[in-house]
Amino acid sequence: MQYQVPQFIEVEDKLFGPLTLKQFIYLAGGVGLAVVFYIFIPFKFIAILLAVPFVAFSAALAFYKINNKPFIFTLEAAIGYWLKSKLYIWKKTAKKIEHKKEAADEGPSIDTLLAPRLSDSRLKDLAWSLDVKEKVDASPLSKYKESNLSFTEEEKERVEFSKNYDIGAKGHN
Repeated sequence: MQYQVPQFIEVEDKLFGPLTLKQFIYLAGGVGLAVVFYIFIPFKFIAILLAVPFVAFSAALAFYKINNKPFIFTLEAAIGYWLKSKLYIWKKTAKKIEHKKEAADEGPSIDTLLAPRLSDSRLKDLAWSLDVKEKVDASPLSKYKESNLSFTEEEKERVEFSKNYDIGAKGHN
């Protein structure tokens, strides 16, 4: 046995001619308020001036859509925004400007050569570390690690410094 699956469940039923129940209630409220103004205000011109905005508002509630959503959703969001308390997290603080005295002719410092720079991308950091690994493996010192040749500490430091200087001067992108 096959069952029928309901379709178009998001479409409201038309109960009052071409109007849905919500549309009819919005329009009936706006027109009813306009009639009350017209009956109870002695000056008909003032009554009409007061009634027109309410009728227009009720028509907007019934028919106007913003981004294919009924106007009532936008109105509800606006009222909620105005009435709810707001939480502001970010606060700007004044930073002190520090002037660093640098020598005019000096190259990069040892600290910047030995420590890698921080970047925003983890992939860039990984590529940089792989590139460094290749340069370390191809360094002059790595050729002699397996041999019986011995170097003085000064020679080892000089080779390490030149290797780090090459890597730091090129940087990583």
